Amino acid sequence: MDKEAVYRTVRRIPRGKVSTYGAVARAVGVPNAARAIGSIMRANPNPPIIPCHRVVYWDGRLGGFGGKSWVPKKARMLRSEGIRIAHGRIEGFAQVLYDFKG
Repeated sequence: MDKEAVYRTVRRIPRGKVSTYGAVARAVGVPNAARAIGSIMRANPNPPIIPCHRVVYWDGRLGGFGGKSWVPKKARMLRSEGIRIAHGRIEGFAQVLYDFKG
């Protein structure tokens, strides 16, 4: 899988929106590679430019982001962009979900 293509795809997710590991995998043409997308996000060489904090699980849970100890940091980053989070999940998930088709 082309890591740079993954990073370019993730950069398309606008501030205040999120996408899922599976959606990123589909957007880069490897639909069954959600776990691989997670590994690529963990190896992100430039988090300020490549917003890996905007990639979450399919059900609105925040996910690892470099391990469970990073989940609070991911939550803070998403909240700073206006995303509401309660009990480890994004509130109004469907409304903030980014669709790569559009």
